[in-house]
Amino acid sequence: MQFAVTYAPAVFDTRTLMMGRQSAGLGFLRAALAARPERIWCHATTMAQARTFGEDVRALAPEPPELRFIAWDDPGKLAHAGLLYRGDPGIAGDAWMRRRHARARAYSLCGITHTLSSQNAMTALANLVTAPLYPWDAVICTSTAARDVVRAIVEVQAEHLRERVGATRVPLPQFPLIPLGVHPGDFAQSPAARAEARTALGLEPDDVAVLFAGRLAFHGKAHPLPMLLALEAVARAEGRRVHLLLFGRFPGEAVEKAYLDDARRFAPSVRTLHLDGTSDTNRDRAWAGADVFCSLSDNVQETFGLTPVEAMAAGLPVVVSDWDGYKDTVRDGIDGFRVRTTAAPPGAGTDLVDRFDLNMDHYDGFIGNVAACTAVDVSAATDAFRRLVADPALRRRMGEAGRRRVAERFDWTVVFGQYRALWDDLAERRRADPRCPDEDARTTRPDRPDPFALFRSFPTAPLSQATRLALRPGVTRAEAVGRRGLLSLSYADPVMPSPEAIGRLYDAAAARGSLTVAELAAAADMRAATDFFRAVAWLAKVGILTFS
Repeated sequence: MQFAVTYAPAVFDTRTLMMGRQSAGLGFLRAALAARPERIWCHATTMAQARTFGEDVRALAPEPPELRFIAWDDPGKLAHAGLLYRGDPGIAGDAWMRRRHARARAYSLCGITHTLSSQNAMTALANLVTAPLYPWDAVICTSTAARDVVRAIVEVQAEHLRERVGATRVPLPQFPLIPLGVHPGDFAQSPAARAEARTALGLEPDDVAVLFAGRLAFHGKAHPLPMLLALEAVARAEGRRVHLLLFGRFPGEAVEKAYLDDARRFAPSVRTLHLDGTSDTNRDRAWAGADVFCSLSDNVQETFGLTPVEAMAAGLPVVVSDWDGYKDTVRDGIDGFRVRTTAAPPGAGTDLVDRFDLNMDHYDGFIGNVAACTAVDVSAATDAFRRLVADPALRRRMGEAGRRRVAERFDWTVVFGQYRALWDDLAERRRADPRCPDEDARTTRPDRPDPFALFRSFPTAPLSQATRLALRPGVTRAEAVGRRGLLSLSYADPVMPSPEAIGRLYDAAAARGSLTVAELAAAADMRAATDFFRAVAWLAKVGILTFS
């Protein structure tokens, strides 16, 4: 097995940030390495990024696979890998690059959904309709809710094209449903670890600790009010010490103050303890010491929701909102409880998306406004907490059911097996599917044309094979080569000819006098291609060659 990975720090780099996307990216990489591929190709902007990726791989795998680098501007080499995987749904751009540099069947493209509420994500999905994508490409949808969003955007875009330009054929990639995974061993808790954690957290044997883990942001994850109201009601009714463990990071001091002020106001009977999410010790104690996990998400920012699966891997019963990917992962009444949610109806948010599109609201404002009109049933949450707080046997039974479900469905070993099956299917489709009408088309991406083609009417004339040139009198060879070092030209280093190329072109022009571009290419023994034409234009720009 071999494949290529688009390296993006936002997906794989957990050195400075660990959110759901980074956790999923790292989990995928660990699973891929555990499958012992023969070779992984790193598709990255720079060799420095490829080296960083290599360091990450070697840190995770004592015996890493062969690693190779493919630059972003040389995607034709991805044919060696057979498939390019990227950790977001933006494969449309890769499809256009494939058309420019390779055949349509040279390799498959595979993306994955994460947050689908941003402008970039929604645009990336709409672009799937017009990009040169085929049935041997795919965007993995991590939840049924995510696939519903993908299909909704794609279908509206397709309908627009039918209405606007009379489109009759809308080829699309595959949209398989494959969940995110966890490595269950990361969450295994020993009795000794649990005892140590509960002592450190100040928990008595009969106390019940409810854990919330994740972004502590009332606008961007889950507003805490339903959780606080429900826990307060249970703590008063049951007469037991209830603790709320908040493991994570606040986005700022103002949010932290508001969050904890609400906890003191609405859940005074509940001891609230914030555990800094940057501490590994706090992480271990949070998972080991808790009795119940809670995530009453009300936010469209999320599409899968990894923390409930992590909690199930730790053997905790879960209380979650009946929301997005939680509907797929948590079985109501078996692994825990899903609490009813209600949102404003379709049609009630057109002004919100207008404000977002016009940059009147930033992203956090947009998702916060939508969340503000989404309700989690406090009475149902209270009943779920009451049953779990009052019944240790139920907590154990649901915790064990969740642990088994993770082993069967969400262990990365199982999930990556679904990736491999998908990739094998895409490879077979590349080999055996009927021809698509446009797969041999060479049309370039309309909004990313060759600038010298797009702006060809700007100059008096473009260079051609017949353009006549001559060496400008009085310019020495040393001076010609030296002009490459002008500070005023340093911005264009990627397109400037090398000193060796400058010397060869100078010598050829000096020996022949007036000559055509074609004759200069032959005399300098340089192929009349992109780099050659740009070199000739640059030499004329800096006063070394002149047109005759």
